Amino acid sequence: MKTKNFSRRNFLATTGIAAAGSIVANPVSAMMSTEQTNKKRLALVGTGIRGTGFWGKRIIDQYSDLIEFVGLCDINPGRLEYAKGYIGINCPTFTNFEEMMNKTRPDLVIVTTVDSTHDEFIKKGLEMGANVLTEKPMTTDEIKTQKILDTERRTGRKVIVGFNYRYGPHPTKIKEILTSGEIGPITSVDFHWYLNTYHGASYFRRWHGIRSKSGTLLVHKATHHFDLLNWFLDSDPVEIFAYGKLEHYGKNNSFRGDKCRTCPFTSKCKFYWDITKDKRLMDLYVANEKYDGYIRDNCLFRNEIDIYDKMTVQIKYANDVQVSYSLTTYSPYEGWRIAFNGFDGRLDSWQDIPWRKEEKLNQAELHAIEMSQNKEEISADYREIMIMKNWNNYQLVKVPKSAGGHGGGDKRLQDQIFRNPDMPDPLRHAAGIRDGAMSILIGIAARKSIETGKPVKIADLTDIKPEAVRPHK
Repeated sequence: MKTKNFSRRNFLATTGIAAAGSIVANPVSAMMSTEQTNKKRLALVGTGIRGTGFWGKRIIDQYSDLIEFVGLCDINPGRLEYAKGYIGINCPTFTNFEEMMNKTRPDLVIVTTVDSTHDEFIKKGLEMGANVLTEKPMTTDEIKTQKILDTERRTGRKVIVGFNYRYGPHPTKIKEILTSGEIGPITSVDFHWYLNTYHGASYFRRWHGIRSKSGTLLVHKATHHFDLLNWFLDSDPVEIFAYGKLEHYGKNNSFRGDKCRTCPFTSKCKFYWDITKDKRLMDLYVANEKYDGYIRDNCLFRNEIDIYDKMTVQIKYANDVQVSYSLTTYSPYEGWRIAFNGFDGRLDSWQDIPWRKEEKLNQAELHAIEMSQNKEEISADYREIMIMKNWNNYQLVKVPKSAGGHGGGDKRLQDQIFRNPDMPDPLRHAAGIRDGAMSILIGIAARKSIETGKPVKIADLTDIKPEAVRPHK
């Protein structure tokens, strides 16, 4: 066995921060060129936890020399006032998006609303003269996807999608190895993602548990994973077949309450969650329930939940790669495993599989560490990639573990958007509208396949035609 260490310096060079040039177009550069000398004018619509935190306070803390917020918008006036104080800004607030756009004229609109409403604000933002940065997923069905595509083409403005997982050192090193051809042409992939009973359950408490709002976790959550696959393989999906079922949460329980705060079953429910211990959630959500009725600590077993809690998807790519994917939402641990089979060998990698970790962490603490924005690289810990060539021993590549949101990807994504939009991007980390569409179309097709029991072709959903090698723009 051989072991390779992948240093932070190697990572910076790979991602292009220290590279001499790039051969591909960068959608972030097209949108956020540093040629403009004045600060970029930002507006944010959707002041929930992600909007006020990652796309709000963190931007002000890290990039206030380059940007300024000129407007905040939300249907909930209480959350708007909280958002101003939490982010640390004093810009106007609006409950009407068009009014905000007309009065503030932002350069960039950041969309962090409920998934099913993304399309409304993306289209209006483009039509009213701004570029748009949207949280994933870009939208929730193929009709809305097509309308976004048409609007970008018609207006000439640009949409980028916040795919932060791409930017982490671990996925970046996997991409680099695959691009080098070390295991030969890829033939098949196994990809399995496990959400634990803390993080996985949280989706079913929130609006995500309603398919009309989230598109199911095949769209809301798995869009991250499908985007990684598309990026790793540098090809487009062509056909999808899937299974899915709701068998753990929702109506699948003998008791249920109104919400955790008032539930009579707290002593017997293993999923009881005390929101009153989290001051930020109390201030952001509970204090403002009176405005829109949104309950943050809803019962996991309420009858209205209609998304799947277990999913398996078979994906055929235009370059003939076959993928087997699964998502579980009630695992005892949180992590993932991926394996690439090539003509000349195999690459295996994983994150947070308990028997591969020396220390054991409480699962709630593990998720909190994963989402933290305050910590940098943990040099004493590593992610591992195993490469085994046919008829050879295996070698282990060690990639220094980065803390901070999504394995260090959050910071690097924002650095490219706001600090270094013109930086070289040889591995094409930056994600544009086509990337956003192709990732959600896999989830949309999977949902349709589950509903019909038939395979679904990607080309039948929008006017994007899958290509064996993704267009480099």
